[in-house]
This record gives sequence, C-alpha cells and structure tokens, in this order.
Amino acid sequence: MVIRHHPDDAMLMACAAGSHTSGAALLTAVHLEGCTRCQGIVRDFEHVAGSLLAGQSPAELPVDLFARLMARVDESAVPKTSPRVDPRPALPPGVDWPRSMRHCRISRWRVLGPGLRWSRVRLPDDPSANIVLLRIGAGKCLPPHTHSGVELTQVLVGAFDDGRTVFGPGDFDATDGSVHHQPVVQASGECICLGAVDGRLVFDSLLARWAGALVGL
Repeated sequence: MVIRHHPDDAMLMACAAGSHTSGAALLTAVHLEGCTRCQGIVRDFEHVAGSLLAGQSPAELPVDLFARLMARVDESAVPKTSPRVDPRPALPPGVDWPRSMRHCRISRWRVLGPGLRWSRVRLPDDPSANIVLLRIGAGKCLPPHTHSGVELTQVLVGAFDDGRTVFGPGDFDATDGSVHHQPVVQASGECICLGAVDGRLVFDSLLARWAGALVGL
C-alpha cells in the first residue's frame, strides 16, 4: 500500500500534544497504523517536546503538560475503560477493522441511496463526535458539496477521485469551505471511508441536503 496523502504537520503536532478533537484523534490514529512516515514525524515532535521540557524548570510548567505532550494519539481516541462493543458490520473479505476503532460502537450498514450505504461510529467517551463510515459502490459518487466546517476523510478500502486528485487506501484528506467537490469512486471496486465532520456538508441539491440531514452530515 502506497500512501500519498497525509495529515499536515499541524495535525501531527496536535497528535503528539494530545490536543486533537475526538474525531480528528480517531482518524489520525487510524492513519498512523499504516503510515510509517507519519509515525516518524509524530515521534520527532514528541522527542522535541521532551527535549524542551528537559531544559525547563519544572516549576514553570503546567503539571499535566508532559503527560499531554507524550500521550499516544490512539490513547486519546479511546476511553480508559472497555465498554461493551456491539457486533460490527461486515467488511470486504480480507479487510480488518483498524485497531484504533476497537472500542468504537459501529452501527449496521444503512442504505442511503443506490450504491451508497453508511454507518454511525460512536466514541464511548465522546458520543457527540460526528463520525461516520461511508460505503460507496464502484463508479458511484457522493453529491456535489462544500463544507461549513472541516471534513476529515481516511480511506480504508478502494479509491475515489474528487476532481483534485485520487485518494486510495490509507490516504487522508482534510477539506473545508474553500473546497467544492464531488467524490467519485473508481470503477475498479467499492470504496469505504471513515469520516469526521466539524460542522455540516453543504450539498448543492435539496434532495442531497435532506439525505445528509438523515445521516447528520
């Protein structure tokens, strides 16, 4: 698997500092599982933070700063306890759920339209986080839209082209109101993406807005 699209340095620094929102923390953790490049960058940020702390007087630092800086991102994305996890929806043969999602509650696949299914992802420690899985058939697409906030996407299976570039397995994308796009899944097979939305997707058509409201997007 060749990963071409990654979280930017600001997101990886937030990962090292443990300052992500819950949705961003989960998607970054899933990305890090398969990306040695970003794993190395996060380690570098942690080493720099540790070096800076070593040169400071402890009395000048907040008591919890070291713990926040050195916390691993997957620890920030999951609760301290192990809640009951419901049976997960099926994935394609040979595809496993990311380890970072082991504590998530994932609903069954629900039909949203022809060739389009979705599933709600719940974090036990932050039920309000707006995280979904989208499963889109080969050659199918999402309706054209922009964003009222930030939309993060981590590709788990397959690939799509949204007019800017192609995003394949392991790729990460971050978009906001400056991006208007229509993700189209490649004809070679279905695509499954994990998404976290801060705000709403702003669809062009009224029908798409109605469907998006059902999902919470």
